[in-house]
Amino acid sequence: MSSAATRLITLIMLLQRQPSQKASELAEELDVSVRTVHRYIGMLGEMGIPIYSERGPYGGFSLVRGYKMPPLVLTPEEAVAVYLGTSLVREIWGQLYQEAAQGALAKLNNVLPDEQRHEVAWARRTLVATGMHRADHTPLVPLLEKLRRATRERRQVALIYRGRGQPEPLHRDVDPYALVHRWGWWYAIGHCYLRDAIRTFRVDRIIELTLLDTIFDAPADFDVQEYLAAEDEAYSQPRVQVRMHFEPEAALTALDNRAFWDTLEEQPDGSVVVTFATSDLEWAAHTALWYGPTATVLEPEELRLLVGKRVRAIAAQYTSSE
Repeated sequence: MSSAATRLITLIMLLQRQPSQKASELAEELDVSVRTVHRYIGMLGEMGIPIYSERGPYGGFSLVRGYKMPPLVLTPEEAVAVYLGTSLVREIWGQLYQEAAQGALAKLNNVLPDEQRHEVAWARRTLVATGMHRADHTPLVPLLEKLRRATRERRQVALIYRGRGQPEPLHRDVDPYALVHRWGWWYAIGHCYLRDAIRTFRVDRIIELTLLDTIFDAPADFDVQEYLAAEDEAYSQPRVQVRMHFEPEAALTALDNRAFWDTLEEQPDGSVVVTFATSDLEWAAHTALWYGPTATVLEPEELRLLVGKRVRAIAAQYTSSE
């Protein structure tokens, strides 16, 4: 659908939402000139859309009282966006919203005009998002269902939770503010009474969850998007700057993973030197070990020592007792 047609639909919605709008106000909303607004008003009149104008300081353009725009007036692109969004909900939430997603898609397909349905059919064949989970999350469905209910009803939960690197799980009472799916994992974000602060809990590390009767009020200033952005910024602060050398026979491996490196320099002998920053020394060691003996850490020295320690430990596991 053309940009003009999209603006005509937007103009109807603006007038439907608030009557007596001046041409200058509508022009600003639509990002067009006042002259173009008058032209659009004329076009809508020719299409049979009942618009009238009133003069005076409180006058402006209005829809005839009682007129409502037909439901689901979508451009083909908007119809595809709705379909893709519903498909992502089904992919990410699985059983929790599978029936709802299928029902929404069936209703969408039933009411859309042919052009939009053909566009959605094309998207179904060619625009696919899958593999959003790193593992089968079916076992997490009971936990996710309880957490969804807790966030909806503002009910506190009691967790038996094993944090990262903690050998023994701990009891946590938590006010769950939000459920988040990111990096292939499910997380619950909320106020932890043990730490007396907002914390993030990976759902697959929850051993036991009990829905309590205690009702909580989420802070008025809590914004999950701002929290995640701050968490990402803190996590991404590089504390380790790594420089690594790939032998010539592994040069293609480095080149094929160019997105992983901050810099990449091809050497005259065919080898490659890369650099990357990370917030965790252990993660840097895992990265170096992933590429085996064809990659050598050049800097920093503490990473070289850590990789050597890990290599000796691995070698000892596989050394014959003889």
